[in-house]
Amino acid sequence: MNRFIGGSPGSVLVRLLFLSLLVGAFMAFLDITPFGLIEGLYNWISSVLDLSLETVQEIGLWVLYGAVVVVPLWVLSRLFSRR
Repeated sequence: MNRFIGGSPGSVLVRLLFLSLLVGAFMAFLDITPFGLIEGLYNWISSVLDLSLETVQEIGLWVLYGAVVVVPLWVLSRLFSRR
């Protein structure tokens, strides 16, 4: 049990309480609420999903162009590193 949770249950509980206090104070200082974090994450994910198909295609082309250079260099480095 100690190995699974990272120490004795009492010490882990004290550490978690202390970290929760610090994070809660930091969030209160910045006026951030857990609901606000979830709402912000939801809005970010929905905005990413709302990207136009052209943007997704352009990013795919960037990946393809980069792979044309990176993959051969990686293969060469793997071949020459075995010596």
